[in-house]
Amino acid sequence: MFRLVVALWEATSGRRWAMALSLGLLTLGTLIKLIPPAATKLVIDHVLTVGSVRPLDSPDWLPFPESPRTRLLLLVATVFAVSIVGVCISLWSRWIATRTSKHVQLRMRRRVFEHAARLPLHRVHQLKSGGAASLLREDAGGVGELLFSMLYYPWRAVIQFLGGFGVLLWVDWRLLIGAVGLIPFAYFTNTIWERRIRPLHRDVRKRRQEVDSRTTEAFGGMRVVRAFGRQRRETSRFVVENHVMARQELHIWWISRGVEAIWDLFLPAASGFLLLIGGAHVLDGRMTLGDLMMFLVYLAMLLEPLAILATSVTQFQSNLAGFDRVLDVLEEPRETADSPGSLTVRKASVRGGVTFIDVGFRYPGGDRDVLDGIDLEVKPGETIALVGRSGAGKTTLCNLVARFHDPTRGAILVDGLPLREIRVENWRRVLGVVEQDVFLFDGTVAENIAYADRRASLERIERAAEAAYAAEFINALPNGFDTFIGERGVRLSGGQRQRIAIARAILADPRVLILDEATSNLDSESERAIQLALAELMRGRTAFVIAHRLSTIRSADRILLLDQGRIVELGTHDELMSHGGIYRGMVELQAMGSRID
Repeated sequence: MFRLVVALWEATSGRRWAMALSLGLLTLGTLIKLIPPAATKLVIDHVLTVGSVRPLDSPDWLPFPESPRTRLLLLVATVFAVSIVGVCISLWSRWIATRTSKHVQLRMRRRVFEHAARLPLHRVHQLKSGGAASLLREDAGGVGELLFSMLYYPWRAVIQFLGGFGVLLWVDWRLLIGAVGLIPFAYFTNTIWERRIRPLHRDVRKRRQEVDSRTTEAFGGMRVVRAFGRQRRETSRFVVENHVMARQELHIWWISRGVEAIWDLFLPAASGFLLLIGGAHVLDGRMTLGDLMMFLVYLAMLLEPLAILATSVTQFQSNLAGFDRVLDVLEEPRETADSPGSLTVRKASVRGGVTFIDVGFRYPGGDRDVLDGIDLEVKPGETIALVGRSGAGKTTLCNLVARFHDPTRGAILVDGLPLREIRVENWRRVLGVVEQDVFLFDGTVAENIAYADRRASLERIERAAEAAYAAEFINALPNGFDTFIGERGVRLSGGQRQRIAIARAILADPRVLILDEATSNLDSESERAIQLALAELMRGRTAFVIAHRLSTIRSADRILLLDQGRIVELGTHDELMSHGGIYRGMVELQAMGSRID
């Protein structure tokens, strides 16, 4: 709890004066609201009971008119005026608190998003899109509500309790002793309950995140779901997971309602007991009827904060559980963090020479090295084709160049500078990446091409599309470059998506290129056109090309064959063919398959 309170205090930095002003106004408004119940005593003792029970009199500190009706009207008008002032001040206080909570909520969501976006890729994949959305929307969003449930409401309850306590102490300290006996009961009830309910809320939030992520995954892969006739299975899994979550929520509901029922029974019983004792005091002449009625009104105001806290602690514990999960994510280490004094490079000054010195890499939790002893010097502007069986380490080597991971052994140099010492985000602005599994955003064609440079003019976007041989089909779309392509570009064919991705890389004008089978989804005619565009794009730039179709890499400056994370062959196409090694066997095997087809 102390850790959560400290973290919440840190989250309110920059808005603490606003919160202090809100609490100050809340204090004033709450104290003002304690004034109207005092009119109960005045009305009963000095208006309603005069004549029949007691003579017309007035307290020494309050001059009253002689007429009882005038007194009644004056008291009602005063109560109404005081109530209006109290409501206005309380509303002002709540507005400031609400605005502050929204500010904290937005800032926390941004902080979580920025941190989650920089987590290691394997951790990001564990979150999944639906799970990340649940974490940002509910868990991070609930931090703003904590200001109310953890600070605003308890503060109001404390002020109302202390104010009511002071009034009751002044009216009759003997009755107050009986009322104070409720406090230990309230404390121990809530303490025992909080220990049980917060872990339950944490489990429910975790379950909700899993349901959201799997639902998003199912709809994202609906083509596969339908292709294999798994709609009923996915529906069944969705229903079962929601059923489990509903049972957890019902369990929390029963615990919550149980505590509420205890309070709903205990408070009337306690009030009745105090009414019995107070009534006896009135009959014995030790206190007036007005004193008793005022005591009971203030007693209700004294117990109200305890009851409110008891019934609202459910939301409090739910938000606290979400905040706990947010802190867990924020404490996770980011990917390849920048070291102090990291270097910044300018794209125009980068030549593109990349050197691997005894590089080895093992994924976190892995039991073997994916890359081992990689020594390679890539000259500026050179095209290196990476070939090998699946799992040989081709993609991993490119991920090290893109610095999605850092080597676990050895070093990578760029133009003689250690890649580790270059700022990650700065280095990636030098890169251009075109992957086999193209990802496009739900927006227009122009927005997707210009993703690397949001300030790019339409003329530059069109030139990039022409260089990628995509302008023809784009202009044929209903709205041309302003056509919305849907989530992940579902309204385009695979080849069209691939060409837009290539246009996006062309517009970025990178110094180092990573191409992961960039022509895999194109027909023969489009492939030839794209090969020409890529040849022009790679001119003067360092390029790492992952190739599965060996016929597309004959023109590479050098071909690197990986096997079980090691370089086993390196040379031009003609050199490797003349050696008669593994590469030649792969080429002949693919050529044989093409002839059979």
